Amino acid sequence: MPREFSKLTEAEKQHMVDAIPLITILVAGADGKMDDNELEWAEKVTKIRSYDHASKLNDYYKLVSDHFASRINEMVIRLPKETAERTQVISEELAKLNPILHKLDAFDAAIYYKNFRTFAEHVAEASGGLLGFASVGPEERAVIELPMLEVFE
Repeated sequence: MPREFSKLTEAEKQHMVDAIPLITILVAGADGKMDDNELEWAEKVTKIRSYDHASKLNDYYKLVSDHFASRINEMVIRLPKETAERTQVISEELAKLNPILHKLDAFDAAIYYKNFRTFAEHVAEASGGLLGFASVGPEERAVIELPMLEVFE
């Protein structure tokens, strides 16, 4: 368990862990269809980030990657199928991270915020473009900056 999670309730810890699958579904489904490339790439990124020796978030990503695919499947089943409604529900869920991030010290909150944003970018770039990478559609572009989150710097 990440050290900075000691300040959080169990529900808040789970919400932080669920942030990455929610971001994945938000971005991958922004254009109305979840591309397998985006989902597979998101799972790979969680695994890579769990053993990135330069990262403060290794423990966090270990937690996320342990049940990533099953959480995605559970969420896809329970979330609305219609794109705009699903986007709204996920945006509301992600907005609940704001008070949780405020419970962390400013440095840690900024690291998580920036990581959520870069993760969203990685998912968006996993489909289309040259060899399946580097193409972000307008629907994805509208959500990858995670406007429902407060800026933590």
